[in-house]
Amino acid sequence: MPELNIVNSKNKKVGTVEAPQNIFEVHCRDELVQRYVTMQFAARRGGNAATKQNKGELHGTGAKPWRQKGTGRARAGNTRSPIWRGGMTVFGPGPRSYAFRLSKKSKKTALKAVLTDRLQAQNFTVVDSLNLANPKTKEAVALLVNLGLPTKTLFIVAEKTANLQLAVRNLPQTDVLLVDGLNVFDILVHEKIVCTPAALKKIEERLS
Repeated sequence: MPELNIVNSKNKKVGTVEAPQNIFEVHCRDELVQRYVTMQFAARRGGNAATKQNKGELHGTGAKPWRQKGTGRARAGNTRSPIWRGGMTVFGPGPRSYAFRLSKKSKKTALKAVLTDRLQAQNFTVVDSLNLANPKTKEAVALLVNLGLPTKTLFIVAEKTANLQLAVRNLPQTDVLLVDGLNVFDILVHEKIVCTPAALKKIEERLS
């Protein structure tokens, strides 16, 4: 079972914690991780493209535009025919949802795989506390500098930390995420992952 150092806000070691082997030593096919990210993006798609596909959606009379025979023109039943300008659309798009689902086991496996990758690449840090004295951006920046973290950092917390969330919202590439909202895309898009021992424990409870 891998052992992680716990550091304080000054990047000084204050203890150790064991990382669960069933979460941080998991490997899976890249296709599963890609499938998870595709699922996230598919759920965000609007699916609002729509065309008028039946007579009820169009304005206009239902009367026959001219008599069937004797005019020299082609037969026509109504002015809302698909071959007429302003008529119906044949096989056009309609409102739809692009969302699909993965099994719980697949989602857990994908999450474990990306967490394993971050840990093995030494891009996973455990901090004893992420509570800031004031909800100020400069304090969030100071925390990043003291811990030697890049701007693309994801803080994972066990419960809401108002000061930290307010402090990082002006940093476009830095985010705070509750363990309950942990997902593959947010882990992949950030260079470093930072969490507390409490958050690490909650990750173990969620993914076990």
